[in-house]
Amino acid sequence: MNKDMYDKGLAIRRAVLGDAYVDTQLKNADDFNRPLQELVTEYCWGAVWGREGLPLKQRSMLNLAMISILNRPHELKAHIKGALTNGVTKEEITEVFLQVAIYAGVPCAVDSFRIAKEVFAAEGK
Repeated sequence: MNKDMYDKGLAIRRAVLGDAYVDTQLKNADDFNRPLQELVTEYCWGAVWGREGLPLKQRSMLNLAMISILNRPHELKAHIKGALTNGVTKEEITEVFLQVAIYAGVPCAVDSFRIAKEVFAAEGK
């Protein structure tokens, strides 16, 4: 593991998803899934999210579309919160999920809108 890249990824992951979420993920890591947490933190958050080619807001919008299409509701919920943190507006989230409806199917968008409403309510948005 590249400690510098891991630390960079950990900082970005915390900034986007929040300390509570990241702390829970890391606290729940055991011998079985700790390698995944390390991989996600180092490569996903450090090597990719840490690149300068796209701002965090755009990365969040891309993730919303991809995670919606992949039907990963738990991850979508976390990334909707992260997107709001990164400055993505409710209106922009609407547009992302409308795009999903056209290119990936209405059921993906229906679930994504429902999950987003739950997150908005919980976040007071």
